[in-house]
Amino acid sequence: MSKTYAGARLRRLREERRMSQADLARVLGISPSYLNQMEHDSRPLTVPVLLRLTEAFGVDPGFFSERDTTRLLADLREALAGEIAESQVSAADLGDLAARLPGVAKVLLDLGRRNQRLSERLAGAADGRDRDRAAVSSPHEEIRDFFYRRQNYLHETDLAAERLADEIGVRPGEVTGALTARLATAHGVRLAAEPGTRLHRYDAGSRTLQLSPRLRPGQRAFRMATQLALLENGEDLDRLAAEDFPPGSTVHALARIGIAHYFAAALILPYTAFHTAAEEARYDIERLADHFGLGHETVCHRLSTLQRPRLRGVPFSFVRVDRAGNLSKRQSATGFHFSRAGGTCPLWNVYEAFAQPGRIHVQIAEMPDGQRYLWTARAVTRHRGGWGEPGRTYAIGLGCEVRHAHRLVYSDGLDLANASAATPIGVGCRVCDRLDCSQRAVPPLGRPLLVDQNSSTFVPYPVDGAEAGT
Repeated sequence: MSKTYAGARLRRLREERRMSQADLARVLGISPSYLNQMEHDSRPLTVPVLLRLTEAFGVDPGFFSERDTTRLLADLREALAGEIAESQVSAADLGDLAARLPGVAKVLLDLGRRNQRLSERLAGAADGRDRDRAAVSSPHEEIRDFFYRRQNYLHETDLAAERLADEIGVRPGEVTGALTARLATAHGVRLAAEPGTRLHRYDAGSRTLQLSPRLRPGQRAFRMATQLALLENGEDLDRLAAEDFPPGSTVHALARIGIAHYFAAALILPYTAFHTAAEEARYDIERLADHFGLGHETVCHRLSTLQRPRLRGVPFSFVRVDRAGNLSKRQSATGFHFSRAGGTCPLWNVYEAFAQPGRIHVQIAEMPDGQRYLWTARAVTRHRGGWGEPGRTYAIGLGCEVRHAHRLVYSDGLDLANASAATPIGVGCRVCDRLDCSQRAVPPLGRPLLVDQNSSTFVPYPVDGAEAGT
């Protein structure tokens, strides 16, 4: 069993609780000197200490794992790729910083991203074009980061939605009726058909919620639940969005909508009932979709939020990708890192899903740091309904660390212990450490290319000091 050194996290937990070392040592039943050694990584955290911390502070043992370090390190390497390329800082130094001083590492990460945005904006202004301005300062990207930082779980919002679901009687097969009744009795809102091209429209003056007839039952329920969130929990939405964004800004308004969407999913799929069903079905997505009468994407997204203390589900990463490799949704309760630049890995099974829509594809994937994940992927298509109108096809991916994979029905028949059975993937070609990969699309940052007119290799961009193949 590997030893757990997490002094920085232990110290951060103590400081957040405004406790002295003597106070925390008393709670844990150890001496202050022993606690001091653990905070400075001279001694590992023992199992008894981890259990006492869990009981005393309600934190999951995973709080002290290297999961956050893995993701933080990957973000740092991507944000500071230029500095690494110029040998101003080494990857090893960043790893040590992420492990020992995660708070400082996050400040450095934020500064690195601000520097990237400023540099790209200045470059656009210099050549007379505001190049990539929308992409650089995208409010939608900031909203994804808002949920990413919270590991895709909003505790108070989830509890409030579950209380409302219990109050109005949300049950499988009865969701639309319960929501309709609540909108009418509590808010005087009536439903009507949306005659235009919108999926929904709420008229506050007439208190009318117009829904497109093209919406499926589950989609109708989701938009009704979103409207309930805005009507009943508006102040809470404002307060939570204001934790990260200034009120009145575009990104604050988008955050408010995103939190309302979270509330809606938690309302139509109440946490306790959904968690129980997921555990009983061993996270069989199709069974859960049939049971609750909702779509594949909705169920996958809700599965990625099951991180309630003392009632946790499998920690999942969730992603929605189009055929061109654009990630329109990405949320994670794991250490899996989603690249912000240079695309994603073509060996990832989310791309294989496009070849056989409707089928769930399963893959054991290994990242360059050795962490392995079990991924499921399925392509789904949305149509507007008219003849000749193009549909939208996405691959929906749901993945967890392989140590949790035995809890999933998709692990049956797989050799989870065999590392050689895993497909080696990366976080994106620009920052991927797999120098011998024949699928690489761009040269790796920070590595000098090996240019030899007298030889060629299977590796598109061989580098100096690496075995590039033959």
